[in-house]
Amino acid sequence: MYVPHDDLVRGFAEACRTGDTVALRDTLSGDAKAVTDSGGLLPATLGVIHGARDVARLAAVLLCGSGDTELSIEAVNGRAGLALRRGGRALAVVGIDAAGAEITALWIVLNPDKLCGWHH
Repeated sequence: MYVPHDDLVRGFAEACRTGDTVALRDTLSGDAKAVTDSGGLLPATLGVIHGARDVARLAAVLLCGSGDTELSIEAVNGRAGLALRRGGRALAVVGIDAAGAEITALWIVLNPDKLCGWHH
């Protein structure tokens, strides 16, 4: 089954907005991975996280907002991705890879030096 990339990203974003970790996990392939950089204002594990359960848990910690953050769908590397902001300042930008009906990878940028161009 094929689901358009933008629809997958919208479903993932909605699961983040509602804090629904089961729905987050359901958008991911079983062997999904998440890659984060360092130096961010949000806590993250360096390196690669593997498996839908652990990737969903990381996404929940980083992206399932508090009342003072805004998660928006935006073009990231030419495809739909996510930007998390607080007070107009970017905290995270997420590139998303997908295959078929599942998200296969999250590429999460947290380093403030790399996010300057994402501030509103």
